[in-house]
Amino acid sequence: MRTYQFDVVIIGSGAGGGTLAYALAPTGRRLLVIERGQAVPSEPENWSPEAVWRDLRYRATDRWRDDRGDEFVPYTHYGIGGNTRYWGSVLYRLRREDFGTLAHVDGVSPAWPIGYDDLAPYYERAERLYQVHGAVGDDPTEPPREAYPHPPIPHTTDMTRIIDELRRLGLHPSPLPLGLIDPGTPGGCQLCNTCNSFPCRIDRKSDADVCCVRPALQHETVTLWTGALAHRLHTSPDGTRVEAVEVERAGERLRIEAPLIVVACGAVNSAALLLRSASPHHRHGLGNSSGLVGRRYMAHLATMMQGFHPLRKNSSVFQKTVAINDYYLRGPHSPFPLGQIQAQGRTHGVMAQVVGQTMVPGIPRWAYEAWVARGVDWLAMSEDLPHVDNRVTIDDDGRIRLSYRPNNVAAHDRLVGEARRLLRRLGFWVVVAHSHRNKNTTHQCGTLVFGHDPATSVLDPFCRSHDVPNLFVVDASFFPSSAAVNPGLTIIAQALRVADHLTSAGVGTAAAGVTATTVPQGTLR
Repeated sequence: MRTYQFDVVIIGSGAGGGTLAYALAPTGRRLLVIERGQAVPSEPENWSPEAVWRDLRYRATDRWRDDRGDEFVPYTHYGIGGNTRYWGSVLYRLRREDFGTLAHVDGVSPAWPIGYDDLAPYYERAERLYQVHGAVGDDPTEPPREAYPHPPIPHTTDMTRIIDELRRLGLHPSPLPLGLIDPGTPGGCQLCNTCNSFPCRIDRKSDADVCCVRPALQHETVTLWTGALAHRLHTSPDGTRVEAVEVERAGERLRIEAPLIVVACGAVNSAALLLRSASPHHRHGLGNSSGLVGRRYMAHLATMMQGFHPLRKNSSVFQKTVAINDYYLRGPHSPFPLGQIQAQGRTHGVMAQVVGQTMVPGIPRWAYEAWVARGVDWLAMSEDLPHVDNRVTIDDDGRIRLSYRPNNVAAHDRLVGEARRLLRRLGFWVVVAHSHRNKNTTHQCGTLVFGHDPATSVLDPFCRSHDVPNLFVVDASFFPSSAAVNPGLTIIAQALRVADHLTSAGVGTAAAGVTATTVPQGTLR
């Protein structure tokens, strides 16, 4: 097995890994970013609903198992930038209350080991780095803060009418914070109707590849390997340190040694990697003295909704510009939080058909096209509460098993009910809804929770393993709670915070608790 040496290895190039690589690139240390997928090609299929939704052209081909052992295809993507290439680029800060203990209808959302003020300066940096557009003052749940780096995306005429009506109903619609590059300008974001779940063909969506990985690669000390799958982490003979990553690339097994290892594969795959890295000193998985590696999996309770009116054609192209947070901390008839309602990108006929075929097969495509042309799309999203039995495990054949049942269902059902009533009060004749429920793998988090106590957490507040001092995990695995807003900006902000911590401690040096190595010239790229 050939061996290569670096100062830092980052496994994964998404919101966590890509951002961390960008932040550490100026340190001059030899960084290797390992990505199991490839670069997403710029091609017409990027913006094709048929290619993306029917043919699943860019979706991972993994087959995971659920708690019954049934196979399913997770909604996840491998490639430079990870899932950020396909996100809707909604970049919210968690609310201040999300960092504390918060009672819900079905249980309690636990406190974080850090507070809003700890992340606030990194949120600000993250918003600048990912070019977030937004406005201060309309959202009743947003804490006092500085102005956004860029003004909000303008609403379409149809969405403006809806927003005016929502205000007349006593609600406080606010602009969605969106990461878009030069929207509406020549050469900038075209504000098209293929943003959510589509890769941007012109690279004007703020994703980890465009905003972080490509700038990081401008530094000669940063190397990116694609098509490189990390199989396991190898520890020192006494089990106290990670010595190497075992990687498969181009059919060859390679050993990559570094004094500092960062895992950023996503909450499911990061937990799976640590579980696969069991050894005599870590019999139940690497860094698993707490028994919590893979446990407490969370994914937002999310229901796609559409209001339909047969006589109103929706002329909006980019309609995803507004959210309703009035029910985020307290429902209209309840002291408990319900969640958020946000506008979504336009549904295309083939997208509705893919979902519709599972319920009423045989409806022709033209009928779906006519339907969605007269619909307005929304997402109702509630916090999922952690439970130790919601977990990632590895079957005997090496396959990932995701055992998951959503929590806080009563609150989400109330939120969906409120959204239905709102849409009907806005004049929509029919409201349809669809949810993935226990197959939800979007917004996954919580499998390697961080905290102060090694007995009740896997990572410390800087995402460092309690058990293995040169191992960090920087993705949504560290979340103690899921909150009810998109997790992307919090992952990015924490990656910047971890980078500052590593830099101040001396990345790849004895000051960081690791020993620097020499990297041979001519390393594979």
